[in-house]
Amino acid sequence: LAHCLAVMNFRELQARGKMVEGAKIGMINCFAPPYTKEDPSPEDLEAVRMTDGLHNRWWLDVVAHGHLPKDVIDTVENEWKIKMNRRPGDEAILAGGKVDWLGFNYYQPTRIQAPDQKFDENGLPCIAKPYIWPERRMNEHRGWEIYEQGIYDIAQNIKKNYGNIEWMLTENGMGVEGEEKFRENGMIQDDYRIDFVKGHLRELHRAIEDGANCKGYLIWTFIDCWSWLNSYKNRYGLVELDLETQERRLKKSGYWFKELSDNNG
Repeated sequence: LAHCLAVMNFRELQARGKMVEGAKIGMINCFAPPYTKEDPSPEDLEAVRMTDGLHNRWWLDVVAHGHLPKDVIDTVENEWKIKMNRRPGDEAILAGGKVDWLGFNYYQPTRIQAPDQKFDENGLPCIAKPYIWPERRMNEHRGWEIYEQGIYDIAQNIKKNYGNIEWMLTENGMGVEGEEKFRENGMIQDDYRIDFVKGHLRELHRAIEDGANCKGYLIWTFIDCWSWLNSYKNRYGLVELDLETQERRLKKSGYWFKELSDNNG
């Protein structure tokens, strides 16, 4: 609702000529596509539906269509017996939340399967439990799965279900703990990061070739940065930051990404 009110204020100011000509408003979120077993049970598929419904469609349906996903609300209120605090006028606010573009942060997929029970000991609903895909590839330095096709699947979802709205891949990158061990001749030799970005850009290119309305790719991140969760434990940058001296040094990936950009790769 807060998002929708902000969009409505933007539209009002725009209509009054108070915005820069051509200004657009959007929303960025981490939309991880959910996957389950290759031979799923109905319960596994239900776990996918509700995980996607609460983590992805809860936002996407509002910002693209102007309403919350009805099937999710039905499950919450009728099956889970949880009353949502919906007020008169909320539907009109939700209808005003549609945006001009979307931003997707993508690092890894969500692998899930049916939970062991529908409700926990406190009576709260169990939506899903983790599923370990036997063929997964891992970023062993971070503990996250590497699955480039997730970008393509995101693109197809937007094209099929959300009017092929304009979007950008607003975060994508590889975090590595203890990256200094890869230093040779004074430079971080992060070929693993180069391979990670290459693989994801190939899938993004494939998506664009198949009609995705994607306007840009933003790598996470330019320089090793501080995290609310892990401080400086994991390094994501194309540029190394020396915490003691504040010196900046390009990693191998930094030189590679410059060449990539210069050649519109």
